[in-house]
Amino acid sequence: MNTTISLSEFLRTRRARLRPEDVDLPDFGGRRRVAGLRREELAQLAGVSVDYYTRLEQGRVGNPSEAVLDALARGLRLDPDEVRHLHRLARPRPARRAGRGPSAQRGPQPVRPMLTRLLEQLTDAPAMVMGRRMDVLAWNRAAAALFGDFERLVPAERNIARITFLDPASRELYVDWSSCARENVAFLHLEAGRRPDDPRLAELIGELSMRSEEFRRWWAEHPVQDKTSGRKRFCHPLVGGLDLAYDTLRPADDPDQALITYAADPGTPSDDALRMLLSWSAAPVS
Repeated sequence: MNTTISLSEFLRTRRARLRPEDVDLPDFGGRRRVAGLRREELAQLAGVSVDYYTRLEQGRVGNPSEAVLDALARGLRLDPDEVRHLHRLARPRPARRAGRGPSAQRGPQPVRPMLTRLLEQLTDAPAMVMGRRMDVLAWNRAAAALFGDFERLVPAERNIARITFLDPASRELYVDWSSCARENVAFLHLEAGRRPDDPRLAELIGELSMRSEEFRRWWAEHPVQDKTSGRKRFCHPLVGGLDLAYDTLRPADDPDQALITYAADPGTPSDDALRMLLSWSAAPVS
């Protein structure tokens, strides 16, 4: 994954989503060849020359200062996730030597023992451990009841983004499938900025690009968003509608894996449906 190309695409897409009036610049009219801010307008906002910004967007500026990047971020109205992503793309860390570091691991990522214990204790809430590249590393019985048993998949296919885009059942499970899918694209862009030298991540992005037209289209928009918290609506084949809140908990010393939990608001129809689903999944098979 080429950070120079990613930086160019990121800056262009962020310019394209703004109009002069969005950033308090006068619009003197006239036909614009491209949507959004012109390079000279963004350069003015950031306090740099047009030539410098042009070379930066084209990947011809090595190691731009943090002050310049912060000025561009303010001009482009970037949110915190996008600001961090911009810094990673423009000031990438040196690539790790082959065969060293977590990005080079091709074997299974071990689950932290504490997260395993938490999964065992969470009996009434669907929960899973997500690792690098959105791989599903572990899950509890409630998660299997909600999403389907990950055990039926080979380890290489236990990946949230892969399942979302390539498993037709996911389009039936998520009420707002496109929103969920876009979130996955945004998180994978964040991952690509963090680990541009990760071959398995490049393989995943390549496979999804080859097999999903929606992924290709949304990937080109270069969305960036971390996975934190929110709500998701489901249409489960057994219990029908579920409106669940989710939270993502990361160990402070190991951001490469996270515990994702889902819960229904107490006393709601979704709470009743989730309890029913868990009771059915716990029933012994006769």
